[in-house]
Amino acid sequence: MNALLADDEHHLIDDLRRRLLRLWPELKIVATLHDGIAAAEALATLQPDIAFLDIRMPGCSGLEAAQSAPPGCRVVFVTAHDDHAVQAFEQAAVDYLLKPVSDERLARCVARLREAAPAPEALLAKLQSLLATPAKPESLRWLRAQVGQTVRLLAVEEVCYFQSADKYTAAYTRDAELLLRTPLKELITQLDPAEFWQVHRGTLVNVRQITTARHDLLGRITLTLRDRAETLAVSRSYTHLFRQM
Repeated sequence: MNALLADDEHHLIDDLRRRLLRLWPELKIVATLHDGIAAAEALATLQPDIAFLDIRMPGCSGLEAAQSAPPGCRVVFVTAHDDHAVQAFEQAAVDYLLKPVSDERLARCVARLREAAPAPEALLAKLQSLLATPAKPESLRWLRAQVGQTVRLLAVEEVCYFQSADKYTAAYTRDAELLLRTPLKELITQLDPAEFWQVHRGTLVNVRQITTARHDLLGRITLTLRDRAETLAVSRSYTHLFRQM
């Protein structure tokens, strides 16, 4: 039996190779790869019987690389994230391993591979279905702000609002103003849109901080915040966010 291993963490793939050969001395490791594109190419050219694929790799994911697996190749997905991919492949893949993989868990996987029939066509169907709907990237949860000669780690929920400051972004917390090197337009793509609303071209506000939205006679809206004394103006492009307030 021939096997291919792919994981972008070199020490993890070396450890997996060593442990697999200890459990299954007859197994031949034909390739160890460190990115998804190389894994996909090797799957197509080497035609292995078994493939251990990390789900998150540079180039392309293990899910995408698995589309190049030859018929009958038994795919085991490896991941450090217990998210929807794990549940999806529990039904379709031969097995999945959640990092860090214990010796007992790996031994059960090897026993399953030795006994398992070739992977069903349902595996590729499941892959195509998942790939048709791109996974939503995780929202940013932590920020790094320079404070003198030190770097402060800031939880995004501590921020009352963000304000554009040329190439930088000012983050206003309850009792501080911190400067971030990330431009506001880049932060907007990384933050959860349900938690942070853009209310002006240069302003992003924490929804939980909004206490009132005051409308004047001209239709302009001004926000008051829970933990900041200043008010924020809402531009006309974003007034629809507060029609029910």
